[in-house]
Amino acid sequence: MSELGTDGFRSVRTDDLAWRPSTMAAGVLVKDVAVTDGWEMQIVRFEPGARFPIHTHEGPEFVFILEGELVQAGRRLGPGWASVASAGTVDEDVYSETGCLFVLVDRA
Repeated sequence: MSELGTDGFRSVRTDDLAWRPSTMAAGVLVKDVAVTDGWEMQIVRFEPGARFPIHTHEGPEFVFILEGELVQAGRRLGPGWASVASAGTVDEDVYSETGCLFVLVDRA
């Protein structure tokens, strides 16, 4: 991991991070960017046709779409769209027909 900075600030060159298979679903890859103060940031890639199983958010979840299209709660989200899910909400059908790339921030 390429990190720069001191005094509580960290910079990460995400191109240097390895992709790992998601523990949530096949066809989903994750780059673990950082964890601090109980929060984590990841970059997530859905291959075309990938789908998350039904799951409940234990804490808030923030998603920002960078590329492609993600379908969440029947809404088609493309580049520049953000999604916020409150703790206790249920994702019943999250998938991507075309593939997508997004930033995910949630509780570690």
